[in-house]
Amino acid sequence: MSLVDKTPRTPVTAADVEHAVRLSVTALRAGLAADWSVPAGSLEWDCWETVEHLSDDLFAYAVQLGPAQPPLDGEVPYLWEAKRPGGPRNAVHADRAAGPAGLLQTLEASGALLTAMVRTTPPEVRAYHGFGVSDPEGFGAMGIVETLLHTHDVAEGLGLTWAAPAGLCDRVLARLFRDVPEDQDRWRVLLWASGRADLPGRPRPDTWRWYGEPVGAGAATP
Repeated sequence: MSLVDKTPRTPVTAADVEHAVRLSVTALRAGLAADWSVPAGSLEWDCWETVEHLSDDLFAYAVQLGPAQPPLDGEVPYLWEAKRPGGPRNAVHADRAAGPAGLLQTLEASGALLTAMVRTTPPEVRAYHGFGVSDPEGFGAMGIVETLLHTHDVAEGLGLTWAAPAGLCDRVLARLFRDVPEDQDRWRVLLWASGRADLPGRPRPDTWRWYGEPVGAGAATP
């Protein structure tokens, strides 16, 4: 059964984006003295690169909504490039001299940009994403998923305790994911849907994606 198709849902809001980023920054500040060059959980990127990538994701979702006529067939053409072979391709790169505290400032700043764009962009606006042309709520939900999951990855690498709130997980699952269980722990389900955890009786996905297309009332592209 699909949460999106079958269950009434609570929309994702700008306040949810702001809350997710604040939770992430607060959790990761506990690891400022740790070694950020270690792998971030199961990722091939290290902890620094993963937070840099997250900051870049939030920035990218914000700017995609920014033009007077947001593109429907591609990304706003910033230059995304990796600092090393196999590293994340970012338009946003933090100054290493600023250390982990400075890195977390870039995360806060990018989160504030996305929060503002989700809050102020008319809901009928549409913009391109590779997983479906989406609306401001969809881009906010994407930013939250990136934040919750990559905070999990980095916390695992740094040896920190982290679990996302059930309410946030439930709202983004309902907005972006299809055919996910409705009766299990929402954080565990989000980890499973992204290939990061097992669920009883269900194989772990080898590949995964979300569905950014608007859902519910007013979902049609104008």
